[in-house]
Amino acid sequence: MIVDCALYRDGVRVPLEVSSDDLGAIRDARRGDGDFVWVGAHEPDQEEMGRVAELFGLHPLAVEDALNAHQRPKLERYDETLFLVLKTLWYVDERDAVETGEIALFVGRDFVVSVRHGEGTELHTARRDLEQRAHLLGHGPAAVVYAICDRVVDGYEDVAAELEIDVDEVEASVFSTTRSDDSERIYVLKRELSEMRRAVNPLKDPMKRFAAGQVAGVSEESAPFFRDVADHLVRVSEAIESLDGLLSTAFDALQARISVQQNDDMRKISAWVAIAAVSTLIAGVYGMNFEYMPELTWDYGYFVALFVMVGASVALYRLFKRSGWL
Repeated sequence: MIVDCALYRDGVRVPLEVSSDDLGAIRDARRGDGDFVWVGAHEPDQEEMGRVAELFGLHPLAVEDALNAHQRPKLERYDETLFLVLKTLWYVDERDAVETGEIALFVGRDFVVSVRHGEGTELHTARRDLEQRAHLLGHGPAAVVYAICDRVVDGYEDVAAELEIDVDEVEASVFSTTRSDDSERIYVLKRELSEMRRAVNPLKDPMKRFAAGQVAGVSEESAPFFRDVADHLVRVSEAIESLDGLLSTAFDALQARISVQQNDDMRKISAWVAIAAVSTLIAGVYGMNFEYMPELTWDYGYFVALFVMVGASVALYRLFKRSGWL
C-alpha cells in the first residue's frame, strides 16, 4: 500500500489540496528544479507498483526486484535512476533471532520511491525527523537516501548491541562452575551473526561510493553525511567479526571444558571401582569352598576380614581424595 506521498520544496513539505494517494497530482505540482516527490510504499501489490513505475518511468527489472524482495544489498543505475537495496534488521530476544526485512529505493533527479518489506525499520519516523531539518532536506533526494540509510544502519547497531549481551551471557555460562550445554545457543548466535554479515558487508561499497561523491545525482555537499553512515557501518562490521571470534573461542573453551569434565568423571569412576575391587577380592578369596583355607577355623576370622575390607577401602579413599581423583 502507498503509506505516504509528499512534495518538497526548499527543504519544506508543500501542503497540497490533494490526497496522498493521488500520485499524479502531486507529481504535477512540481515547479522548480529543487522540487522533488517522495513516495513511500509498504509491500505494494503489482498493480500499485505498476502505477508508480509508469508515473516515474522506473525500469521494469528494478521494479521486479522491488516487488519480489529477497535481494542482496546493492546499488545499480538504470538510465537516470538509481536503484538501492538495503536489508533491515531487528532482534527478537526471546528466540535469539535476527529478523530481516528489505527497503528498495528508486532515486531520480526529482523523486524518491521507497518500497519497504517486513515489519522492521519503519520510515514514518525518518520522514518526520527529516522534515524537521530543512537545511538537510534542502539537499533534495540525496537527503532522503541519507536519512533512510542512517536509520537502517542505526538498526544494525542496535542489533549488534543485543547480540553482544547474548555473547556475554554465553561466555559467563561457559566459564561458570555449574555444568551447562551452550553449544546449541552458540550455533544459533553464529548463524544470526552470519545473517547480519549478509546485510552489512555488501552495503559498505555503496556507502563508500556515496561518501566519496562518486555517484551521479548525489551532490558533493551530501558526501559528509554519507561518510558518517559509512563509518558506523564499518563499526558494525568490526563488531560482527569480533563477536563471531568470541563465540568461536567460547565454543573451543566449551569443548575443552567438556573433555576435562569427562576426564574427571572417569577418574572418579576408576577410583570407586578400585575401592570396591579390594573388598570384592577379599570376599571372593575367602568365599571359595576349599577345605584348607587360612584362618577358616579362627573364631575372629570373619571380623578380621571385614576389618581388612573397611580399612583398605578407607585407605584408598583417602589416597584418591588427596590426589584429587575424588
